[in-house]
Amino acid sequence: MTLRPPDAVGTPHPLRFGYGTNGLADLRLDDALALLADLGYDGVGLTLDHMHLDPLAPDLAARTRRLAHRLDVLGLDVTVETGARYVLDPRRKHGPSLLDPDPDDRARRVDLLIRAVHVATELGAHAVHCFSGTVPHGTDRDTAWKRLAEALTPVLDAAATAGIPLAVEPEPGHLLATLADFHHLRLLLGDPEPLGLTLDIGHCQCLEPLPPADCVRAAAPWLRHVQIEDMRRGIHEHLPFGDGEIDFPPVLAALTATGYQGLTVVELPRHSHAGPHHAELSLPFLRHAATLAPPGEPSATPEGSTP
Repeated sequence: MTLRPPDAVGTPHPLRFGYGTNGLADLRLDDALALLADLGYDGVGLTLDHMHLDPLAPDLAARTRRLAHRLDVLGLDVTVETGARYVLDPRRKHGPSLLDPDPDDRARRVDLLIRAVHVATELGAHAVHCFSGTVPHGTDRDTAWKRLAEALTPVLDAAATAGIPLAVEPEPGHLLATLADFHHLRLLLGDPEPLGLTLDIGHCQCLEPLPPADCVRAAAPWLRHVQIEDMRRGIHEHLPFGDGEIDFPPVLAALTATGYQGLTVVELPRHSHAGPHHAELSLPFLRHAATLAPPGEPSATPEGSTP
C-alpha cells in the first residue's frame, strides 16, 4: 500500500484531521485516544515513546495488536511518528541520530525506524515519519549526507517490503531542513518509491522561501504526512492556532486541491500540560478554516517571505 501515488495529485479528497500524542504526553495512551475520538478527530499521530507504545519494552508485537484493535473500535486512523526526545538515550535529545559518528549508535536509530515500520504495518498506518538529525560537531556536510543515505537504505527496504511510505520531515536546524534538502536526499538515494515527505506547515512558515500554501503544492507528488500548527517567520516555536502568522484557509485549500489523502496532524509537543484543552480547540479551528477558501485559491505571501 502506498498512501497516494504521484498520479493521484489533483484529485480532491476531504481533509482528515488528527492530533499528535506528543502533545498529550501527560495522558495514558488509551485515555488520549478516547479523548480524540470523543472530540471527533479522524486519527492520531502516534509518537512511539516510553509512555505511548514503548518501542523498546517487551511484548511490542502483542501490545501493538491490542492497540490496533483499540484504534479500530474508536474509528481512528494512524500515522506512526518517531520524534520522541529521549526514547533511545536519556541524556541526549533525539540521540543517537542517523548522522551519529558511531556506527553502532546510528544502527540503534535504524533499528528504531525499522521497528516503527513493523508497528505501522500491524496498525495499518498511512506512513512512518522520521527526520535526519542535526549535523554532529566536527562532521562535514558531505559526510553527513552520506551517512544519512546509508542509514536510511535498510529502513527504506523494510518500508518497501511492508508497503508503508517512509515520510522524512524537513526540520529546522537539521541536516535535512528544507524541501530542497528533501529533493537532494531523494536524488542521492535514486528516488526510491517508498521515500515520501512529511510536511510541517509551521516549518514552511518558519524558513521556506515559498508561502506555506505554495509549499503544499510544490510538495504534493511526494506528500505522505502533514503536521500542522501555527508559527512565526524565522522562529521555530510550535504555537496554538491563532498565536502565529499563518493564513490557514489557503493552506487547507491547497491540501484539498492537490488530493492529499493522509492525516493532517496537530503538532503541539510543548503543550502537553494543556493537551486536552488544545485538542478541543484545534479541531473546530481547522474545520472552520477549511471552509473559508475554495480549493485552488492562491495564497498571500506572508510578511518576510519570498514568493
